[in-house]
Amino acid sequence: MNLRDYEFLRKFLKERSGLMLLPDKQYLVESRVMPVVRREGLADIGALVQRLHTPDAERLRVAVTEAMTINESFFFRDKIPFDRFRDTILPWMLKARATRRRIRIWCAATATGQEPYSLAMILDEAATRLAGWRIEILATDISKEVLAKARAGLYTQFDVQRGLPVQMLLRHFEQVGDLWQISPALRGMVEFRQLNLLEDFSRLSVFDVVFCRNILIYFDNSTKTSLLGRLAPVLARDGFLALGAAETVVGLTDAFVPHPDKRGLYVHNAKAALHQLHQHAAAAGTR
Repeated sequence: MNLRDYEFLRKFLKERSGLMLLPDKQYLVESRVMPVVRREGLADIGALVQRLHTPDAERLRVAVTEAMTINESFFFRDKIPFDRFRDTILPWMLKARATRRRIRIWCAATATGQEPYSLAMILDEAATRLAGWRIEILATDISKEVLAKARAGLYTQFDVQRGLPVQMLLRHFEQVGDLWQISPALRGMVEFRQLNLLEDFSRLSVFDVVFCRNILIYFDNSTKTSLLGRLAPVLARDGFLALGAAETVVGLTDAFVPHPDKRGLYVHNAKAALHQLHQHAAAAGTR
């Protein structure tokens, strides 16, 4: 792959998915895109780039974007965010939502579904306390391919050995040949939907909890700022935002602040929200 083709693919992938590739990642693009080249019967990546320039190549554009999507995921990944959900978020919601008895959760960039299913297992443990409650878990990803795997809930032996306690495996999974399939009850708790985080997602309405972990690390600062700014309106004013261990809102937005004593959790910046409210009121008064 020559430098011109690589620079085109770098720009293409950033515009399509927000993925920011460094100048020295040609080997990564080649390893991910070559299967698409072979599947399409093309001579090389140069031929692929030429095809991408044509008006009727949308199916190919989707295939290349999906090939480059980072789909690393495993059950209870990093552990702490799930401890926070069990020990901090859920008790808070049980009190704060006691009247309406409804909790909405969004897992963004869900990949093959281990994150939302991990949350579903925690919620299943709390089934007695949640009797009569309506729990909604929406899991989204840009890739149709990984969403199909997530919906099926089928995982290899390697998958279920990564972070999943044995007692949960035995309780929530059934062996299907060489694979393990998560129970219909837990699959029924999660709605999977295709979504590109660069696009407008305000139609999703408001969530009590948003897991947006290990996504910002692949974006440049302007894309991070844009995403965080668009997340703020879809998170309830007393809701929780969970980011990855290597991610932060500091220097990117004043819409969120770190939770006072729960690392990795973020909440709305009440002072900033109040300031914006006053600004809107003042603007309305001058009309």
